[in-house]
Amino acid sequence: MSYQAPVKDMLFNIQHLAGLETLTQQVPAFADFGLDTAGAVLEECAKLTQDVIAPLNWEGDKNPSFWKDGQVTTTPGFKDAFRAYAEGGWQGLQHPTDFGGQGAPKTIAAACNEMLQAANMSFALCPLLTDGAVEALLTAGSDEQRALFIPPLLEGRWTGTMNLTEPQAGSDLALVRTRAEPQPDGTYKIFGTKIFITYGEHDMAENIVHLVLARVVGAPEGVKGISLFLVPKFLVNADGSLGARNDAHCVSIEHKMGIKASPTAVLQFGDHGGAIGTLIGEENRGLEYMFIMMNAARYGVGIQGIGIADRAYQKAVAYAKDRVQSRPVDGSKPGSAAIIHHPDVRRMLMTMRSLTEGCRAMASTAAAAFDAAHHHPDADARKQNQAFYDFMVPLVKGYSTEMSLEVTSLGVQVHGGMGFIEETGAAQYYRDAKILTIYEGTTAIQANDLVGRKTSRDGGQLARGIAGQVEATEAALAQRDSAAARAMARALRASREDFLAVVDFIAGSAKGNPNAAYAGSVPYLMLAGNLVAGWQLARALMVAEDALATDTPFMQAKIATARFYAEHILPRTGALRSAVVNGADSVTELALEAF
Repeated sequence: MSYQAPVKDMLFNIQHLAGLETLTQQVPAFADFGLDTAGAVLEECAKLTQDVIAPLNWEGDKNPSFWKDGQVTTTPGFKDAFRAYAEGGWQGLQHPTDFGGQGAPKTIAAACNEMLQAANMSFALCPLLTDGAVEALLTAGSDEQRALFIPPLLEGRWTGTMNLTEPQAGSDLALVRTRAEPQPDGTYKIFGTKIFITYGEHDMAENIVHLVLARVVGAPEGVKGISLFLVPKFLVNADGSLGARNDAHCVSIEHKMGIKASPTAVLQFGDHGGAIGTLIGEENRGLEYMFIMMNAARYGVGIQGIGIADRAYQKAVAYAKDRVQSRPVDGSKPGSAAIIHHPDVRRMLMTMRSLTEGCRAMASTAAAAFDAAHHHPDADARKQNQAFYDFMVPLVKGYSTEMSLEVTSLGVQVHGGMGFIEETGAAQYYRDAKILTIYEGTTAIQANDLVGRKTSRDGGQLARGIAGQVEATEAALAQRDSAAARAMARALRASREDFLAVVDFIAGSAKGNPNAAYAGSVPYLMLAGNLVAGWQLARALMVAEDALATDTPFMQAKIATARFYAEHILPRTGALRSAVVNGADSVTELALEAF
């Protein structure tokens, strides 16, 4: 079954939930990116992802990238597909026109990114990491670095990487040992080993721009002594041409459970005298700058979760309509029928659909907040939107990726025994999805961020403000008399009350009893993500009811999906509330020696 980009649902979110028209009116830079333009961009992206990139997904699983003599050869077809992606201008879609980008809002670019991730997640990781590198250079790079490196990155002639992890330093970057030695000419020589470097070596571009965390000799211990360096695979001359090969080499790539076509490299810096790098920004502020990349990448990983969930859903629906097994329990067919007639198969498909659409709506709303935070002419509006976006990032990353595991697992289940057979293709989505809850910060790290920086730091004030917006949606639902609106209003109210109880518990416990607060961090994140996704579907439900006459089948499906979410997904928050508020002690009760 081939991938079909959900352009219609994306445009619905962009128009009605993200409020693109309002954004284009308020932000002069986005004046040319109205709904007509958004539709044209998404349709073109759909053609590329469906026709060129998606067909390579299964090929990449069967014939992944391989390493030999320091070189990595990517899956057959990847190089040509990447050239098509680059020549179409897609790498520069959301980046500034000053450097050759198109300056589109993230609201539009995020939808295009979902298509790319759904089509072929292994392939899409290369552009995702380049986006992060560009963000870091825009934030902290010098004028010279920006002018020299950003244009070829946006053109797709070069690609970018993030180099954080070392064998002894995973999530704890205070343990980074890669060292940087200052040179008389202002450059640095870099020595060290980095692992888990996505597209750290490949054959799809002329140059690879490594952004590397390292410690300048004599710098303070811990995270306060980490700096960020730009270390290209090939040195770059002042005129932008490529010079000598730098002392940065791939010594192996990993053999992985999923995303097999994406080369995950072990990079060695400085085995032959030192890799030459230039400082980005100021010394000892590297972690601060790297978080710019990581925040961009974390949102992007959440989009990956949504994309792969949608791909799994589409495949499951196609199989359920085709696979004939058993007579329907209601006797609607005289003999055996396609399994989509069976209630439990319908339940699984609706779970997959509602979770995917809820997270897509949540991510689209977050993207709009990002755009307003960076471009709105009013300073207060920028501040409010930035706070909302910051709160949303761990939800988009954490909830959407955990969601993708549930959805891709259900995709295998819908296929039954055939789902366990690799040739069916359903298992690949399940295997690929697992990494999403791990890289760019595990779910627990997203949850710790939600507890520490986003909730306890302000005593839960921002979280309660979001709950107030949810309550306003409940009030609007209460004015309606449809069964779907009543069901959503009841469920949304109960989930909001669960959320507020947990916010009170987290805010009240984080300082005095941190083990209690952090024991419930992941359940809190899952509760918050569930609520916010449901809130966006509630908003969508009201739009769909008002627009029923204009596109009846689509709007009816939107209403039915939102109601299913209200009755089957939102009620999960009650159990999560109980686990956080009542279950903290049992998490740490068992003595360590008893494990």
